[in-house]
Amino acid sequence: MNRGPVVDARVSRKAVWGGDVERLARLMALLALTLLSASCGDVTRQGTGSAFLIINTLEAASGADPTRFSGTLNSDVLTIVDDVPTIFNDVGRVRLVLAMKDAGGVTTPTAPTTNNFITLNRYRVRYIRSDGRNTAGVDVPYGFDGAFTGTVGTGEITVGFELVRHIAKKEAPLGALAGNGVIISTIAEVTFYGTDQTGHEVSVTGQLLVSFGNFGDPN
Repeated sequence: MNRGPVVDARVSRKAVWGGDVERLARLMALLALTLLSASCGDVTRQGTGSAFLIINTLEAASGADPTRFSGTLNSDVLTIVDDVPTIFNDVGRVRLVLAMKDAGGVTTPTAPTTNNFITLNRYRVRYIRSDGRNTAGVDVPYGFDGAFTGTVGTGEITVGFELVRHIAKKEAPLGALAGNGVIISTIAEVTFYGTDQTGHEVSVTGQLLVSFGNFGDPN
């Protein structure tokens, strides 16, 4: 009597088990690829150099009283000086330090060499409103790029820069604030750019509150 081909149950079970392993291997490979992609993204955002920048403080001062720095700024669009309407630019000040991506151990921290020192060469300012109305020249002042130079080495450095330009207080939307009593509240986002001594690009961003209006003038 012909009973047909005989299938060994052990072979059948082995084939199913092998399929599970193959699917698991593909899943693990996909997971590893995902993790690798995320890691590469972090490296791209932080730059390819071995050092990075930390903002210790970011402050601003009114051009009418440029020695009084604070973490927020009331930017006066028109200041009366000896009965003369005057427009001042407003200034910023940043304190920066350098840190190593490979920090080393607690007892043997990694110390930067001169190759790791970062020379700053420019910065960018843009203004943001919390209500999402961010059209430059309509809702907020135009952003701009500025140039300056400072090198961050083994210690903290302090660098001054222009935060609000004279011309911005004559352009829309700030030009109208001198007479209408409106106050525009923004977040000034300031990004500092530079390179280490081997050419790797580095950047760091800080923010502070800047409100624009026709405020009371200092004595």
